[in-house]
Amino acid sequence: MREKLTKDLIMLADACKEPLYLVGGSVRDYLAGTLSEKPDWDLASPMCEDDFLAAAEKIGFDVRAVYPATGTVKLKDSEGAEYEFTRFRSDTYVRGMHAPAGTEFTRDILKDAVRRDFCANAVYYDVKAGEFVDPLGGIKDIQTHTLRTVAPAKKVFGEDGLRLMRLARIAAETGFAPDKECLEGAKENALLIRDIVPERIFQELSRILHSDEKAGGKDGPYRGLSLLRETGVLKEIAPELALGDGMDQRKDFHRYDVLEHSLRCVRYSAPDIRFAALLHDVGKPYCFLRDGNFHAHPEEGARIAAEMLTRWKAPKKLIEETGELVLLHMRDFDLKMRESKVRRELVLHYPLLEKLFELKQADFSACRDDLSPAPTVVKWKEILEKMKEEGAPLTLAELAVNGKDALSSGIPPHDVGNALHLLLFDCALGMAKNERAVLLKRLTKLSEKYTK
Repeated sequence: MREKLTKDLIMLADACKEPLYLVGGSVRDYLAGTLSEKPDWDLASPMCEDDFLAAAEKIGFDVRAVYPATGTVKLKDSEGAEYEFTRFRSDTYVRGMHAPAGTEFTRDILKDAVRRDFCANAVYYDVKAGEFVDPLGGIKDIQTHTLRTVAPAKKVFGEDGLRLMRLARIAAETGFAPDKECLEGAKENALLIRDIVPERIFQELSRILHSDEKAGGKDGPYRGLSLLRETGVLKEIAPELALGDGMDQRKDFHRYDVLEHSLRCVRYSAPDIRFAALLHDVGKPYCFLRDGNFHAHPEEGARIAAEMLTRWKAPKKLIEETGELVLLHMRDFDLKMRESKVRRELVLHYPLLEKLFELKQADFSACRDDLSPAPTVVKWKEILEKMKEEGAPLTLAELAVNGKDALSSGIPPHDVGNALHLLLFDCALGMAKNERAVLLKRLTKLSEKYTK
């Protein structure tokens, strides 16, 4: 493993008076053959943080933060790589709370190992000696792709509710599976996720939805979400979504119930629309329980998705974009929309068009695991290409006239936007050519209307 380490880390280990260990994901992933180019470098040692700091500063590390209460130091090296050092310790918890209620420093590596979550994450690598230290048999678990808790599973999950999310995320990123005791312990403690702040839930859920970006995360998002469903955590963090579990859909369109379809939509989706894929049908259970049908689910789903993301403290841009995609995902699903209407839709939603196509395709594929092109996407792309060949503008920036032209033509300032959008749609629908002379004449006629 030494050849995978940074030069600064090797120098740091040599400068320390006591052994410096790598532990956690970097060691696990190395032994599994899935170490990324930029791993998380988690360090541990029996030495106190002051001695570690002295060695780090001697090598020239940039000290970013020091937390004496937990013996934690955050560093950055000369190449920009980041490290987190934690002194060997033993933690005590109040049931369910993520932060330890008490910390006791130790020189015993076994005590440090059993404060962690899974044995696969409790394998240590002595950087200076170039040797692995395995207090809990984690190497065998890595070889068998198993997630086994470092202590009885009821205790491990009972100590820290966030471990329920970590279980699903690590399973998603690595391809590892929980053993029977681990799975049962998570199920029995699922309600403890209620004690975790929304920001941490959103952070872990985001990592699950992008777990296929990890070397061991093939099909990770679907696997992680399925594990959240199996443990009962999903219905605690996303009850609106979990209501779709077992809710049947039209058999001529759908092979799966509402929830399974949503998870499979994530499976088939592009990385940049994962939240929209997960929540695209979140309005269906609400509508069915209210109306007995799914008719208004895009509109209700957009509202519910925004409420869920707001609850999770998601970024504003993601909330707005996801809501719009959920609202639009059923447009022209039956292929009955006239071309003129499609042209308007293409212009109205041009900034989100590629993501909308991605969502429509994922939604189509998730119905019956059909990877063929979605008919609506094929239709809309053909019309879009036709518009481009015609030279029809798709945005105001592509219009042959601008705001100054509108003002010069006599359009009142407060009506300029409306006038330009009228011209944009006229050009998109083929009612006018996107030529400056043509559009200037139309602006003059419009000015007469606006100034009457």
